[in-house]
Amino acid sequence: MEEIEAWRKAAGITGEALAYGKSLIKKGSTALEVVEKVEEKIRKLGGKPAFPAQLSMDHVAAHSCPGHDDKTILDSQLIKLDVGAHINGCIGDAACTVDLSGENAELVEASQKALEAAIRMAKPGTKVFEIGQAIQDIITSYGFSPVRNLSGHGLEEFDVHAEPSIPNFNNGDSAELEENQVIAIEPFATKGSGIVIETGNTQVFSLKEKKPVRDATTREILKEIGSYEGLPFAKRWLTKKFPAFKVNLAMHQIINNSMLMQHPPLAEKEKKAVSQAEHTILVKEKPEVLTKI
Repeated sequence: MEEIEAWRKAAGITGEALAYGKSLIKKGSTALEVVEKVEEKIRKLGGKPAFPAQLSMDHVAAHSCPGHDDKTILDSQLIKLDVGAHINGCIGDAACTVDLSGENAELVEASQKALEAAIRMAKPGTKVFEIGQAIQDIITSYGFSPVRNLSGHGLEEFDVHAEPSIPNFNNGDSAELEENQVIAIEPFATKGSGIVIETGNTQVFSLKEKKPVRDATTREILKEIGSYEGLPFAKRWLTKKFPAFKVNLAMHQIINNSMLMQHPPLAEKEKKAVSQAEHTILVKEKPEVLTKI
């Protein structure tokens, strides 16, 4: 029970940070300002970021994160805000969509309603394909497509993407949910065909393996990366402690030595708008939304 309380606390911080971040998404704000304030909020609430706060816009579905010198101004974009907090490796993960264009209300509603339906099914014994079917049915009823190669996931200590995978369509997976599993359910709805591809400039990484390096600065930066305990981090975090040119040189060496996993932005292949909704759930006969405020 003590462990579940840690998950509840981390997820509660996540939900509060998400709500705060949503309030910051206004025309005239900058993307960098929003994510930095969200991450600072997580720290003030007693957690640490489980991954960098992300703002993915329009047809970009996930993993878009501003760099330290990003100048993007929010105007009329369809914005997905994805937030994660952890306490000693217990992780909360939640996301929402804010439509600054005023033209995508039904798309936003489709992913939200699909999430609500999926949450009601997060009970012991439910097969994951049944959740996927429910998500698919609701999103298609709005005339949109679920994103089929993005999915929800289990959450384990220091592991943001653990088993089981929670699909956004009926993939035939008969794996069953278990009592007290912590899972993130995240329907994505799109006006496109429902496939995302890697695109753009990668700003999110995670440490895969440490190897010896000769350069002293690279060793220092690698030590800092190690302090993130294997969880995803943003390149801009490093520029708060080291000059940007040194970070660039070190990251080049670290990547070339195959020490990092890269998490590039993921965009709908037809460049059609995407919405997202996500909560962290404790699997129970009465499912518990851990990231709910």
